[in-house]
Amino acid sequence: MSVEQWTTFLAWSTLVHVGLLIVMALFLMVGRDWAARMHSAMFGVEVARLPMVYFGYVAIYKILVIVFALVPYLVMRLAM
Repeated sequence: MSVEQWTTFLAWSTLVHVGLLIVMALFLMVGRDWAARMHSAMFGVEVARLPMVYFGYVAIYKILVIVFALVPYLVMRLAM
C-alpha cells in the first residue's frame, strides 16, 4: 500500500472510532440505568460499581484510538 492509501485508511479509521466513542458516550448518558441493570444481571457486577467500569472502558478505548489511529494519521499527514 502507498503512503496515500495508508493515510486515507487511518483517516477513516479515526473517524469511525471517534464516532463509536461519541455513540458510546451518548448511550451511557441516556441509557445509563438500563445498561447498568443489564450488565449487572449479565456479569454479576454491583450497579454502584458499573459507572467506574464504564469510565475505564471508554478511557482505555479513547487512548487506543489516539495511539493507534489519530497519531499515526497526523504523522503521515505531516510527513507528506
